Amino acid sequence: MPDARLICTERTPRVVAARKLLRRPGRERTGRFLAEGAQAVGAALASATGTDGVTRTDSVTSADGAAGHSAGGHRVPRVFEVFATEAAAARNTALLAVASAAGIPVSTITERAAATLSETVTPQGLLAVCGRIDVSVADALAGAPKLVVVLLEASDPGNAGTVIRVADAAGADAVVLAGDAVDPHNGKCVRGSAGSVFHLPVALERDVATVLAECRRAGLRLLAATADGERDLFAPATATMLAGPTAWLFGSEAHGLPAHVAAAADDRIRVPIYGRAESLNLATAASVCVYASAHAQRPE
Repeated sequence: MPDARLICTERTPRVVAARKLLRRPGRERTGRFLAEGAQAVGAALASATGTDGVTRTDSVTSADGAAGHSAGGHRVPRVFEVFATEAAAARNTALLAVASAAGIPVSTITERAAATLSETVTPQGLLAVCGRIDVSVADALAGAPKLVVVLLEASDPGNAGTVIRVADAAGADAVVLAGDAVDPHNGKCVRGSAGSVFHLPVALERDVATVLAECRRAGLRLLAATADGERDLFAPATATMLAGPTAWLFGSEAHGLPAHVAAAADDRIRVPIYGRAESLNLATAASVCVYASAHAQRPE
């Protein structure tokens, strides 16, 4: 439970240090990030304390070479500290009890301090300082993955978080952020994922060619989601193809997949538009495609 002996303000050194994690340089320098809200903090604590029911196995390596423990290729995060306002602590006694039982420091902060640590209009008053969750592509694709989502040049953290959530919900084995991609530890991405960044492997790799090569090495068929793809997602022949191990390639919201990446894929798939809408946004298109694969891969 929160330490009643000390209430941290916005000037308390630990709060000042945590505030630097709102920016990417601060996160990259320390290897830490903030998770805000009961959903994200709960997922972080469940993963870190082993109360999520997932067996921890071998070690993994993050994109920056830092070591960590693995749960099926997923880098299990460490939770260094939890901050809670008095009101948030009253609402989340069970979560704080999990943290305290695991020996994770829980500190009370003022409402003003919580506001300085939040990127939302209405701060939730509950935050965790977590260790980074990204892994290398090789670790993310370890084993025999059947369904992987690759986001290229994704610049919107909210969209990236939503796609990670979709991949998690559909039972995908990993998400890879390729090229000049958003940081999955960005607060908006973490919130958009609704805690899913703590549930499945997320890899960062700037070299797109490396990502494609690693996917092929893992035995995955590369499917490019494009508006002018030669295959209809819902054609019977496509459903048969989706039943095999697959890596979906999605481009950015603004520009879609680069032409050379689409050309390098094994197949280019289009989601049919039956009405008058010009197109689907990234998160919606990814949802439709990934769930089509998940359905095709499920036994009858």
